[in-house]
Amino acid sequence: MKRLVLAILCLLWVAPGLAAARSITDSGGRSVQLPDKIAKVWPAGPPAEALTYILAPEKLIGWTHRIGPESAALMADHYGDLPVIGRLTGRGNTASLEAVIAAKPDLILDVGTVVPTYVSLADRVQDQTHIPYVLIGGSLAETPELLRQAGAVLGVPVRGETLARYAQDELAELQKRIATVPENERPKVYMARGVKGLETDVSGSINGEALTFLGAQNVVPAGVSAGNLADVSLEQVLAWQPDVIIAIDRNFYASVFSDPAWQGVKAVRDKRVYLEPLAPFGWVDEPPGPNRLIGLRWLAHLLYPRLFAADLRAETKRFYELFYHQAPTDAQLDALLGNSG
Repeated sequence: MKRLVLAILCLLWVAPGLAAARSITDSGGRSVQLPDKIAKVWPAGPPAEALTYILAPEKLIGWTHRIGPESAALMADHYGDLPVIGRLTGRGNTASLEAVIAAKPDLILDVGTVVPTYVSLADRVQDQTHIPYVLIGGSLAETPELLRQAGAVLGVPVRGETLARYAQDELAELQKRIATVPENERPKVYMARGVKGLETDVSGSINGEALTFLGAQNVVPAGVSAGNLADVSLEQVLAWQPDVIIAIDRNFYASVFSDPAWQGVKAVRDKRVYLEPLAPFGWVDEPPGPNRLIGLRWLAHLLYPRLFAADLRAETKRFYELFYHQAPTDAQLDALLGNSG
């Protein structure tokens, strides 16, 4: 993945009396001319909307999907009520270029894995709308730099630096502790997606970065699918025998302990199936962004309980207040962590 080079090359004045502009080189290697002031941001996909809300919610035009009441309640002010504008990237893109033009954003922002397909899309959309389109890439380990870079692009460098330092300290502390865990004590983990629990993250994918970062063994080998996700059979899960299952779908989690077909799986027998908190954003991915920082702490607490025995509720409250602009109530913490170990 190419890294974003956000050093401001120069300040370019269009003409006396007109707004200033700045030129940056984004993660796709594209030179993009930005207005000096960015007040309205159109997020191209879920990672961009989450990042924009985290850094500068007042600049967010709308959401790529409907925000449920549980997520809206964990957001500040009225942000959960912003309109649904659809998405430009990824599976099921629903936003039209006409709608983008009509909204008159100062910037279109796309965040995530940078591949030629997304670079081509950015060029095409920018050419057709004449709206600056910036691609920002970054793996989980590069989250501090992602926050700094996005903060600079959005015009909130101080907040970007504050959050980057939190991320830097958290990642360093997690890595330091995980390094002390012997290989034979690192659990085998299966990520269960969908109502049947048979869609999953592939080893080495962006969706499974949290497991990799924490030194856990993703039981799903990379060769199972050419993409980030794979459909598998229950027979395969039985063969892999994960120690831990992370469930993303509430219905699957509610049924797995009583479903006879899953009783042969070690994680189910040992009652080590946990439901990922998803509000206002997912803790393991959905989307893959800075929201995963609290998920790393949660996963570490589940996978290595003796090593991470600190108060998860206190850290969750601290993270939500800092990143999501609002600390959860005790009742909201109960809802977030009640099925999560």
